[in-house]
Amino acid sequence: MATPITQISKRQLTPEEEKEKKLGELETLLVQQDQALNKILEITGELNDAGILDAVRAMVKARENLTGIAVHQASREPVTNLINNAMKAAAVVTAIDPNTTARLMDSVKGGLDEAELHRDNPKKIGVFGLVKALRDPDVNRSLKFGINFLRGMGRELGRK
Repeated sequence: MATPITQISKRQLTPEEEKEKKLGELETLLVQQDQALNKILEITGELNDAGILDAVRAMVKARENLTGIAVHQASREPVTNLINNAMKAAAVVTAIDPNTTARLMDSVKGGLDEAELHRDNPKKIGVFGLVKALRDPDVNRSLKFGINFLRGMGRELGRK
């Protein structure tokens, strides 16, 4: 009768066998990814020819200096003002009803189209022409909108 197996030992590869195994796996990957590797090498060659790799390498070497410069530039008052103003403008724009904005933009476009249509008209508008224009319902509607806009803006300016 055979003796029972009491211990199972895993076969350990020698360093040379481990190296051969890894080289075989790498060779298989190279064959499978031939096209991708060729593209990567081509792109890398073009980046090198353009001098971009040298620039990136110099930036990596000088990363601490570049970081300091970037932080200094970003913390300057004009930049912080820009960031603060952009954030406030974004807050105002997001508070406006999109339908109101669309209607206003359509009105502005219509006004620009009309102004462009009559831009080359050499006829001057006198006082009576202005009074007559006030009777035009379209002009009156725009003036009413503008006056109400100025009223609301003035009210807000008075609160601050």
